[in-house]
Amino acid sequence: MPRITPVNAATANPDVAATLGAIKAKVGMIPNLHATFANAPAALKGYLGFSEALTSGVLTAKQREIVSLAVGQANQCQYCLSAHTLIGKGAGLSPDAIRAARQGTGIDAADAAVAALAVRLIETRGQVNDADLAEARSAGLDDAAIIEVVANVALNVLTNFTNNVAATDIDFPVVELTIAN
Repeated sequence: MPRITPVNAATANPDVAATLGAIKAKVGMIPNLHATFANAPAALKGYLGFSEALTSGVLTAKQREIVSLAVGQANQCQYCLSAHTLIGKGAGLSPDAIRAARQGTGIDAADAAVAALAVRLIETRGQVNDADLAEARSAGLDDAAIIEVVANVALNVLTNFTNNVAATDIDFPVVELTIAN
């Protein structure tokens, strides 16, 4: 049972209802995370804007999902792991790539570097060292990609923490926190 009640689009104020309606039109449903964010319309709009902006960056959709999976695992967010396992499949990640991301690695050097940097950012609260950046660069990440990994980590920390605080009901196929072999 959620600790923060999701907003019902049918009874929401007109601005929030319109935002939730646009989400439903775009993705076919209103995910419980979005309905939970709707308790704070500024947070919902900020999340949506930041998320949308990052889709036009240098990281691929697969790499953004790798960050989401790596960070979701590091922060033990079952909602996000469930959502991003499904979204990651839709973005073209194989089951092996999903498992690797959750383990903080990847199936090729660039994806491994993205996942490792994301996990390292969580572990160090952003206080990565020169060796961490050298490792990312040696795998082909340039400064733009590094900054986008940071931005995607920040976005995922927002969703992970919101779901962990709210105990958001999972409305995706449930993925266990323990990584299957």
